[in-house]
Amino acid sequence: MEAILAFFRDILKEPAFLMGLIACVGLLALKTPWHKVVTGTMGPILGYLMLAAGAGVIVSNLDPLSQLIEHGFNITGVVPNNEAVTSVAQKILGVETMSILVVGLLLNLAFARFTRFKYIFLTGHHSFFMACLLSAVLGAVGFKGAVLILLGGFLLGAWSSISPAIGQKYTLKVTDGDEIAMGHFGSLGYYLSAWVGSKVGKGSQDTEELEISEKWSFLRNTTISTGLIMVIFYLIATLASVLRDPALANKLAAGQNPFIFAIKSGLTFAVGVAIVYAGVRMILADLIPAFQGIADKLIPNAIPAVDCAVFFPYAPTAVILGFASSFVGGLIGMFILGAVGGVLIIPGMVPHFFCGATAGIYGNSTGGRRGAIVGAFVNGLFLAFLPAMLLPVLGKLGFSNTTFGDFDFGVLGILLGRLGTSIGQVGIYIVLAVMALVLIMPSFMSKSSQAINNVTEEN
Repeated sequence: MEAILAFFRDILKEPAFLMGLIACVGLLALKTPWHKVVTGTMGPILGYLMLAAGAGVIVSNLDPLSQLIEHGFNITGVVPNNEAVTSVAQKILGVETMSILVVGLLLNLAFARFTRFKYIFLTGHHSFFMACLLSAVLGAVGFKGAVLILLGGFLLGAWSSISPAIGQKYTLKVTDGDEIAMGHFGSLGYYLSAWVGSKVGKGSQDTEELEISEKWSFLRNTTISTGLIMVIFYLIATLASVLRDPALANKLAAGQNPFIFAIKSGLTFAVGVAIVYAGVRMILADLIPAFQGIADKLIPNAIPAVDCAVFFPYAPTAVILGFASSFVGGLIGMFILGAVGGVLIIPGMVPHFFCGATAGIYGNSTGGRRGAIVGAFVNGLFLAFLPAMLLPVLGKLGFSNTTFGDFDFGVLGILLGRLGTSIGQVGIYIVLAVMALVLIMPSFMSKSSQAINNVTEEN
């Protein structure tokens, strides 16, 4: 029985299979010919595997950059990492996490069918991370067994439905009306960036409309411009590390000249980004048409909520601006924490790339270049402050010196942890009641069957 549960857990937390399964169900609902069902199912699976492969290249090249920065600039602290804290928690809460994941995904589908929150959350690994956080926090408050699983599953399913809806008006601006939603638990940071962009970006030119003279026109090629920028990042970090002590740079280079290694790593990073873009195009080409079958036959007006990297091709220049601005915000946040005696949160290159880039895209959608820069910068500040505030909560659970890196994990973890500490289990039930009201009320306020907030500002 445990092996069977583990099998289904692995399927449900793997976004490639989840997207393929959803696409298959949609195509079958549309009574599509079998050969098109096969190709339409394989497309999203292969596209996401391509996206994951590109993300793997990005992550593997960001890790040495983080080490070079920490060593070269003599920084010591905590680097937020979702995978690290999850791996620690799994040793203690494996069964609870798996059970919350399954219940949460099923409830997300139920909420999409019976409420106006029609968003189906397809980023399985983020659902898994959130299930881990919820099992840890609820367990610390004193919940056990079936009650812990049901409450955690409800919270996961509810937030998976509600979080895409909160900023869907911004997502529609990003995608120029393509009906997909944000299915990533950095969402509150992206919506905040879009709001900031709307306040500071009046009259600012869109990042994708930058006027570049003929001799610099090659920078419009996203792969080339990304490669050049990342090479500069790597060279600066390598130089600082070598000047302090060349041992680490030589170790990372594995017998190669450290500066040649830096150039190659920066260019390889750009290749990873190009692979991500290709995977995204493959996902969208098959998933959205297939999803129409879900919307028409099984869950009327359903909208897929997808990974943040899916939005990168909509504003490639904003991706780079957002990453850089978020990283600067993270650095300044780290210095502020150090000045006030807090734990140093070293900017993690992975969350600042993926979350910062997406914040830049959302900031650009409402405020152009200025919105992308300022919005992503604010996001970067929060990526320093929220993990620092979450760290004491996780420390009490036995996960000291590691913390989640993305925005939503910080907000929910801090909220549930602090309420549980101050007023006990009652605080958790209050949060559940509020989420239940949020899910139910729109159905009483309007007879519309459309997904809530899925309208453009012009409409």
